[in-house]
Amino acid sequence: MKLSQLLLAEVKQEAEATRNLLALFPFDKKDFKPHEKSMTLLRLATHVAEISGWWKECLMDDELDFAKGDHVPKVFNSTEDIVALHDKHILQAEKILNEVSEDEFSKPWTMRAGETIFFTKCKSEVVRTWCMNHLYHHRGQLTVYLRLLNVPLPAVYATTADLEGK
Repeated sequence: MKLSQLLLAEVKQEAEATRNLLALFPFDKKDFKPHEKSMTLLRLATHVAEISGWWKECLMDDELDFAKGDHVPKVFNSTEDIVALHDKHILQAEKILNEVSEDEFSKPWTMRAGETIFFTKCKSEVVRTWCMNHLYHHRGQLTVYLRLLNVPLPAVYATTADLEGK
């Protein structure tokens, strides 16, 4: 099976779990932080939704240069806005993975800030690390934030104490 199709199957499976968590984001608690060094709940939920959109930069482009960026943070007014961003990015990821050449995965990709190069790795490693593992890491953080706010958690891979009634 092609790597693109293996990744696509994983993206689809994980997208549902991610969407279910984002949909529980209590917008009225958007400024919650479990620690002074932590992101706010809004920033974390936004980051989780944004990561789903990194497939273009990590697979279709050959580098990410922060010095060239003019990133303007999106403004969200509701939980639905964040879920909609995630959904939009998942559709884009599915399209990219359905259309990408398998040769693209072996090409080098560089993360830099102008002349400062952070790393260069093959795109297969970059998409696994930055598009998948990075998402799982921050999604796990999101479950902790939600648990601290007493939000009942949905299943991600199997069941939860909330679903079991424990």
